[in-house]
Amino acid sequence: MDSVELLVNVTPSETRIALVETGLLKEVHIERQGKRGIVGNIYKGRVTRVLPGMQSAFVDIGLEKAAFLHASDIVSHTECVEESEQKQFVVKDISQLVHEGQDIVVQVVKDPLGTKGARLTTDITLPSRYLVFMPENSHVGVSQRIESEEERNRLKELTLPLCDELGGFIIRTAAEGATELDLQQDAEFLKRLWRKVLERRAKYPTRSMLYGELALTQRILRDFIGGKLDRIHIDSRLCFNEVKQFTEEFIPNLTDKLILYTGNQPLFDVYSVEKGIHHALDRRVNLKSGGYLIIEQTEAMTTIDINTGAFVGHRNLEETIFNTNIEATKTIAQQLQLRNLGGMIIIDFIDMQSEEHRNRVLESLQDALSRDPVKTNVNGFTQLGLVEMTRKRTRESLEHVLCCECPTCQGRGRVKTVETVCYEIMREIIRVHHLFASEQFVVYASHAVADYLINEESHGLLAELEVFIGKQIQVKTEPFYTQEQFDVVVM
Repeated sequence: MDSVELLVNVTPSETRIALVETGLLKEVHIERQGKRGIVGNIYKGRVTRVLPGMQSAFVDIGLEKAAFLHASDIVSHTECVEESEQKQFVVKDISQLVHEGQDIVVQVVKDPLGTKGARLTTDITLPSRYLVFMPENSHVGVSQRIESEEERNRLKELTLPLCDELGGFIIRTAAEGATELDLQQDAEFLKRLWRKVLERRAKYPTRSMLYGELALTQRILRDFIGGKLDRIHIDSRLCFNEVKQFTEEFIPNLTDKLILYTGNQPLFDVYSVEKGIHHALDRRVNLKSGGYLIIEQTEAMTTIDINTGAFVGHRNLEETIFNTNIEATKTIAQQLQLRNLGGMIIIDFIDMQSEEHRNRVLESLQDALSRDPVKTNVNGFTQLGLVEMTRKRTRESLEHVLCCECPTCQGRGRVKTVETVCYEIMREIIRVHHLFASEQFVVYASHAVADYLINEESHGLLAELEVFIGKQIQVKTEPFYTQEQFDVVVM
């Protein structure tokens, strides 16, 4: 029987969440405290200064620096509603909108930076997975990225009855294909959230935070509203208590599924998540049959190459190729979701002669991708026998979150051979010889390069160069140099 579990691993400055379905790692989410800002937070602030010349005001929201509120951010506006649906507002003079000493509810739209305080707006919005709630606004807007007119109208018809005196909604791009129940559950969650903000506004003092942008765990649970989730394991008592309070207030049906993990072995080790994350950063992904995938992520696209490897099959070659490709489709779908790869994806399946086999592989890929919560689009085989597909970009890929460019190869994935570097050194010596008067040269290089230069095999080349320029060349090892690093010093 299929089981869906959420594993929450908490350390003082980092939270990691893994989604595991029937023992298989499907997603990994990571949030580091140092990179969390205050954008989205809602505060009850007080206007401390009004500047008519700048059409702005400073608002004390309890932070070290006063926050900044421009007149244009006091009128209602929604950026993701198409132009034909936006109301036109004339920006009034700031003095007519706010006055010193006034209490005001604001939302942060830009984090403090350097000497500048946070930027604020009174046009408050609360996001969930499919909807954005707009308090005191009966409007229903649709993201411009949903291109199908039929789908736009369907979503509008489903969402309009959910509007009431509390506010209206913007339908997000992720809502494409969402059901009536999905939208209804999102709307109920957002209304509960806004009622809580209104309660706090009435009883909290000025300079208080009324709503903090949800932490990673709460955001993930919010996105699971209405979804299948059997257990939620949390290895931190503090986080467990915070999540329990959150679910009791906003998602009561998930409270009974919370489990505080107290085992001696790390939670991610018990479910082999650490191993799964490690393998998700590798280029090569092995298939159970003996075949393997090579996944290459670049700026422009992601390419996936399938190889039979050690898989020889039990019948003929065509059957072996077909079975490897079928197995690869399921692994590809799992890896795209786990690595969170988006944009254009090119898949190079092993060549198949049979049209029926090609169609069945395509069907298998589409079936495997249908369980991915992120929108995908498969365009089929090209004339070159490649499969083109796209997957919506939702957040940074796992590789971009956990890795940076290699300082040695600058992202090439290759370094120059020792021999190539040696010839570069020789050319550099000749270049410097023509530019500067010198008696001898000293070459500082990595151990491998220095060793190659002074060993017997290449000693003749170095001796020839000394005769050619008429000067002595010394080679010294610099243990901290990478293979491509070297210095030619004139003595």
